[in-house]
Amino acid sequence: MNTEKTRMGKISYINASPVYYGLDNGLLPQWLEMVPDVPSALNRQIMEGGIIISPISAAFYAMNHRDLMLLPDLSISCRGRVMSVILASRYHIDALSGKTVRLTRDSASAAAFLKMIFHQKKICPVFQTGDVSHIESVPGEVDAALVIGDTALTLPWRQKFEYVIDLGQLWFEMTGLPFVFAVWVVRRTVAESDPRLVQKIYELLLASKAAGYDHLDQIVETSAKKLKMDQNTIRQYFDLLFCDLDPEKVHAMGLFFDSLFDQGVLAERADISFFNPL
Repeated sequence: MNTEKTRMGKISYINASPVYYGLDNGLLPQWLEMVPDVPSALNRQIMEGGIIISPISAAFYAMNHRDLMLLPDLSISCRGRVMSVILASRYHIDALSGKTVRLTRDSASAAAFLKMIFHQKKICPVFQTGDVSHIESVPGEVDAALVIGDTALTLPWRQKFEYVIDLGQLWFEMTGLPFVFAVWVVRRTVAESDPRLVQKIYELLLASKAAGYDHLDQIVETSAKKLKMDQNTIRQYFDLLFCDLDPEKVHAMGLFFDSLFDQGVLAERADISFFNPL
């Protein structure tokens, strides 16, 4: 008897908590295992085949669109301020040409997103990739740092940097559009060879997300304790996040992918293709 479990990725930040609430509270079947990690690690694992379904950086989907399919109505996105994707800077953003900007290793989308903003503003910094897990890990010669996730929420970046720029808000002011940071994907080979398995997991994810929004007060309380933050701030944070993928967000995601192609980040234009539920 084959007892090997199907493995599915899980973002370890609190921003995905609504999607995983049900699975964390009784909906997870014996045959399914969740693998928590940061987005960059999940990106790698799904391409290596260690997991078959996962949330990943939207930019990473675009880079690997031939091998992956999107799951409908699942994302981590914002429409304006987001709080957990920030640029902590010693200078105004328009004064960063020639200055050193450190990028987090944890998210391909956030890094590509920031580069797109600089490209559209015709700002040309010097990029480096390094540790931004704590304020003290950003050396003095770094002029600005891209910080994401729980680290952006919990640490006092304003104490060391004069400017703390919310990239979701900046993007909305530039375009009037939402931004999709992460999407849920399935390996295309699995979707084609075992669509019923993918359908079962997809239905579990949707049921889990519905349970999450039914228990948002509990998610806020648990997240506040985990991050040692006040509940009002965490409630505000979840009010700014979206976990759906409506037509406007799909359109905005397509524009982001086109910009990545125009910048030479993508070798070809990325097709947006969805797994079709049975």
